[in-house]
Formats: sequence, C-alpha cells, structure tokens
Amino acid sequence: MADEQTPDETTEGQDATPTGPVAGSDDSSSQAAGESPDPTPPAEEAPEAEAESAEPDASAEELEPSEEGAEEPFEEAPAEEPAGPPAAEEKPQEPKKDVIPGADLEPIAVEPEAPELSAEEKARLEAEEEERASREAALDESDELAASRAPAKMESGSRYLATGKRKRSIARVTLVPGDGKIEVNKRSLEEFFPRPLHQTMAKQPLTVSGYEGNVDVRVRVHGGGVSGQAGAVRHGIARALTEIDAELRGDLKRRGFLTRDARVKERRKAGFKKARKKPQFSKR
Repeated sequence: MADEQTPDETTEGQDATPTGPVAGSDDSSSQAAGESPDPTPPAEEAPEAEAESAEPDASAEELEPSEEGAEEPFEEAPAEEPAGPPAAEEKPQEPKKDVIPGADLEPIAVEPEAPELSAEEKARLEAEEEERASREAALDESDELAASRAPAKMESGSRYLATGKRKRSIARVTLVPGDGKIEVNKRSLEEFFPRPLHQTMAKQPLTVSGYEGNVDVRVRVHGGGVSGQAGAVRHGIARALTEIDAELRGDLKRRGFLTRDARVKERRKAGFKKARKKPQFSKR
C-alpha cells in the first residue's frame, strides 16, 4: 500500500509543463493565441510623454503675469462724467396704443343721388327759376332807383302813423325824424326778433326806400306769432312811408309790401282732425 503512487504524482512526473505563458515567447505567438496586446507604451516612449506633460502651456504662461519686472497690460481708465445737475429720473414709458390706420383722415361726405325727375317736374322747376331770376332783376333795378333818389325832407317834430296787419297780428307804427333807431314794444328790434330773417323782413321797406338811417321807428304789436308780427310790422312801416313820400307807393306796391296778406289758417271742420285731416279708417 505504501509503494503505490497516486495518480497525481505520476502525472506530475511525466508531464511537468508550466501552465502560464512562457516569458520568452514572441508577441506574434501571443497574438496568434488570441491575447490582447499590452496597453502600456514601451519604455522608450514613456520619457518623451513625461517631458511633454512637464512643459507648461505657452498660452497659460502668456496670460499669467511674471512676478519680477514684468510689464502689466495697460488698462484704460473709465471716462469721468462731466459735472452737472443730476439727470432726471427716467419715467416709465407708457405702452404704445394701437393706432388704427387712417384714423386721422377726414371722412368724405358722399351725397346721395337725387331721384330722377319727370318732364313735368323739370319744366316746373325751370319756370320757377326763370320767375325768380326776373323778380331779382326787377328788385335790383328798383334798388338802383331808390339809391339814386334822395329821401324827402321831414319837418322836425312831425309824426307819421300807420297800421299793419298779418294773420292775427296788428302793428301800430309811428315814424319820426331820427337816425334809424327801431323799437318794438319798447325793446330793440334785435331783442324782440332774435332771428335775422324776421329782422330783415321788418326792415325791408326802409332799406328799399332809402329811409333806413333817416327815421326812427316805434312799433306796438300784439296778437299772433313771431312771424305774423314781423309781417305786420313790415306792412305798417310801408304804409307809413307812403304818408311821407307818395312817390314810393308804386315801388312798394310792386314788391308786395302794401298788400294785406289775407292768408290765414283754415278752420277745422266737423268730423275731421284739422281743416282737412281725416280720422284713421278702421276696417274692423
């Protein structure tokens, strides 16, 4: 039993080959066996790499100032602000409002097209224009004659009375020598008749005859409305002027100042709303 050898011992005596790699083997044999090459560089290249790493970076060396005798880079001094009053605090800018394009342009007024007139209406308008033109021409001629004719002389202290009527208004007019002052119910003409139309209507006989600045007019009027009272004053002044100068009668008559305007409002009829307005018809 003692002389018997174990299988391990016999195998070790017979095949005693090293298990690890052979120290003296070539690189080609190791690459052929599938082993990776050693990542470490060879011993000759290592000192060169260490020398490169030991050299300082030139750019870093330029940026760092030298300790002894090196010139520092020149730095510009900040510009001094001029002495003066302190700047006012800037106000916060208001947000800009949206401006509509064309908002500042003026609108163009477009007149509506007039409806086409019939032949009868056109003829009537033409006749009215011709009549108006002839009347204005006659008035211009009479104005020239009145301007050329001097007003009649009036004795001091004389008074000329007349009565004018229009609709329901009655005006009693008194003319006296003066400088053209007009009083209506102890008030000035402009105060009693605020509208220029009524003022012009009342002064028409004086303007046409040339007595506007030569006589003073005193009027007492009552009844009717403002327009009727203005017509009554004109009628009374025209009648009073004929008392001063009888030659003015033809001119004033042709203009219609001496004619009593008999147009009045038509009376209401029984069963009607007004003079001719009928009540609304109801079918049911």
